[in-house]
Amino acid sequence: MKKKLSLMLCLCFMVLAMTACGTDPADAEYFGMSYSDLKDGMEQDISTLVAMTDDEREYINSYGGDVIVELLASWDGTVADLGAYQGMGEFTVTKAQDTVTTEQIVKYPGRDVVVTYVYEYNYESEQPELMDANADLVYTLGEKMENAALNTLMGMGTVFIVLILISLIIYCFRFISVVQNKKKDSGEETADSTVVTQMEQREEQQLVDDLELVAVITAAIAASEGTSADGFVVRSIHRR
Repeated sequence: MKKKLSLMLCLCFMVLAMTACGTDPADAEYFGMSYSDLKDGMEQDISTLVAMTDDEREYINSYGGDVIVELLASWDGTVADLGAYQGMGEFTVTKAQDTVTTEQIVKYPGRDVVVTYVYEYNYESEQPELMDANADLVYTLGEKMENAALNTLMGMGTVFIVLILISLIIYCFRFISVVQNKKKDSGEETADSTVVTQMEQREEQQLVDDLELVAVITAAIAASEGTSADGFVVRSIHRR
């Protein structure tokens, strides 16, 4: 029993030792770049952004790359109302497969700013490339939770509004069917009246033809008998 406990304790100590002996980010290599290279590069870029003149901004917007132009736009929009620059804060590096992300905290009186660079390894050039760069405000945990709650409420509200609109549209379908039925009924009535009118016209035409036929027959009989047609009465006419 004591041997088993000793073995378990030794295993626990080995696991803790392996965890404690993890690679220090400052000693790691990031696609041929060291921790100090990444940090120094970001600090120089941020110092340039802080001291940049309007002419330099105009030149970068005209001739700079897309990533640099995006960084400049996000930087100007973020630090516009924060006051005077106070210095650099914490620097962190995160590596995930073919991507390296660096973050530099910049101190301002109003609120801290985080500048983020995203590098991706290019297998053709065998060099890391800066794919994204931006500047954002640093929010506290409470502010992040508040924003998340607001976004959740907005999303749920949008869903409920859409569901209500769909329900109203479905409810209105019954009125559409009523209008269609009315139009159909009116159309049937018009068709029926048209049929009746045509039948009446045919009966009138048939009656005229019968009268003409009666007059011809009466005249023929009177001529053959040598008498007047006034005394003849036609009871019925049978068509064959």
